This record gives sequence, C-alpha cells and structure tokens, in this order.
Amino acid sequence: MSSPLSPLDALPTPAILVDRARLTANINSMQAAADAAGIELRPHIKTHKMVGIARQQLAAGAAGLTCAKLSEAEAMLPSGVRSMFVAHSLVSPLAAPRLAALAERLDDLRIAVTSEAHLEALARLASLTGKKLSVMMALDTGLAREGARDAASAGRIAAQVARSPHLALRGFYTHEGQYYGVPPAERAAKLVETIGRLSDLRDSIDPALPIWPGSSSTAKAILAMGTRLVQAVRPGTYVFGDLSLCRTTAVMRDDEVALHVLATVVDKPEPGLVLIDAGSKVFSSDRTPDTIFGRAADGRDVAVVRVNEEHGYVRGADVDALKIGERIAFIPAHVCVVLNLTDEVTVVDRGAVVDTWRVDARGCVR
Repeated sequence: MSSPLSPLDALPTPAILVDRARLTANINSMQAAADAAGIELRPHIKTHKMVGIARQQLAAGAAGLTCAKLSEAEAMLPSGVRSMFVAHSLVSPLAAPRLAALAERLDDLRIAVTSEAHLEALARLASLTGKKLSVMMALDTGLAREGARDAASAGRIAAQVARSPHLALRGFYTHEGQYYGVPPAERAAKLVETIGRLSDLRDSIDPALPIWPGSSSTAKAILAMGTRLVQAVRPGTYVFGDLSLCRTTAVMRDDEVALHVLATVVDKPEPGLVLIDAGSKVFSSDRTPDTIFGRAADGRDVAVVRVNEEHGYVRGADVDALKIGERIAFIPAHVCVVLNLTDEVTVVDRGAVVDTWRVDARGCVR
C-alpha cells in the first residue's frame, strides 16, 4: 500500500517554494554583516515584493527599503516602513499626486536623479507635488545604465539641484550590477577601485553626503571592507538567492538558496531529454551566462536548458533516470523575475508546507 501524500507532495505544480528557515537565515546574516560594519542596510524589495518579508527585514534592523517603482513603494506601506528610496527615473506628471501622498506617509522619501537630461523632467514633476523632494544622484560605476558618467556631469547635476526650489540633494547611489560578470578572484581589488571612485566623486561635491551602492553580488564584500566611505548598501536578491549568486558570482552556497521552482516531469520524448511543466511563464526568459534557466537543487546533473511558455527542456547526465510524474526542485537563474510571475509562494519548513504568502507587489511596474 502506498503511503499517504504529504502536504508537499499534494501541491499542484509548478509551484514556488520558499524555505522559511533559509530565508530567515539570509535576512539575519546580511543584517549582522551590516551591523558589524556600522553601515545601514536598505534592502531592495523588487526581489521578494512581499510585505511580510519587508516587515521581517525591518524587524531585523534594516534602516529602510529600496523600491524600483512607485507602485512597489505604495504596496510596501503596510510593512510599517518609515524610510524609502525609489531608485528609478521618474518623469511623468501623473506621478505627482502619488509622490506627494507617499511623502505624507513617510518620515523620509528619496527619489533618484539619474542624468542631466533626466533632471529637467524630474524638476518639472517635483514642482507639481507642492513639496521639496529629497533626491539621490545616480553615479555610473561601470554598468553603463543610469548615472553621471564623470565628475563634471555629477557637478553640473548637483549645481542644478541646488538651484531648484523643489529638490534637495541627499546623497549618491549606484548599482554595480557589472560585478555579476567579474571573476570572484578579481572582485575585491576592483571593488576597492569602485568605492574609491565613488568617494572621490562624492567628495568633489559634498563630503558629508552618503553613498549607497546596491548589489547582492557585492554587498557583503563592501561591508567586510569596514569602510566608512559607504553609508548604506541596497542588496535585494540575497533574501532568496539564485544561480547568479551561488554559481556565477559564488557569494552564496546552493544550500543557502531559499526559493525553488517545484516542477513535474511530464514527458520523455527522446533519450537525454525530459520536459517539465514549468517554462518561461515560471522561470522567465532570464538565464545564466552558460544559458541555463534552472538547475536541480539536489545536486543532480539536471538543468533547464530551454523554455517555451509552458514547458522546460531538461538535459544533463542524470536526465534519463528521471521518471514521468517525478517532481524536481530547481534553483532559478534569476529569482527576481520568478516572483513577479507568480501570485503566491508556498512556505515550507523541514519539507512540510506551513503557509502561503501572497506576492503583494506582483505586477507593480508603474
């Protein structure tokens, strides 16, 4: 006679599993590193998008939250957060009443100024809020996305902000996402150089202003420097982990990853290939540099190498041993997008289902 199904076995797939103990350990570990360094932790919620996790981060000691969009910030207000940074180029006049409302609800709201071209639109937007808004200036440190490219541009932005009756410069930030492509052996030396450049740029404008870098690939390394040149870090992915953190950058171990995609083998169309019931609508189209969308969390050589909307194509040395109906937990390549593709996550503890959490800011991209 077969044994009764456990709650986890009874879950329909695909499902997004969050290991409660690992999540808590990841939150506490990053907070402890920040506390030891005397540097604020202002985690980015675009990874988890959940009020409950934001509450846990704040309770552990986070100084505030970072959000990508206004709708994310609005969704996080029930967490009790008092300080928020919206790290995106806001330009639309339609955002004015929302910005004003957020400022009323918070003790400290900061928004981004990302270039000289952006500043003109931001100043117009700020004038419509009826408030003087605090801004963090983006500095490019090599990602070649937003941010002043040199000291001359940063100086011009600072001067224009100082002349604006609606804006006040409160600090500098960067996203050093290019470090996902830096070999671990080279990371420390390059980070010293990056932080040095940031500090020099800041000092040329106002040495009293803070610097807030932000990337899970560098956060603990920056904290370990013990430098007072940086006043806050803004990592996001660290709460869950993914292949980018545990394989590409090697700043986490596989057994620290707190989120997995649970999928079922639905077909074996030919030797060396199985199909699972999770495709791009679950994993997204993001993949690792070696074109992997997900790897088996239990260490087997089983990897999702291609996705359609509803199917994952799985190959690897252990694939032929898989059986139709078998369930496999995968570490996704990029966890942030996985959360934005699901309404809820299933919380597990020691292999048993203990809760279901809603992804409160799912789809909050405006």
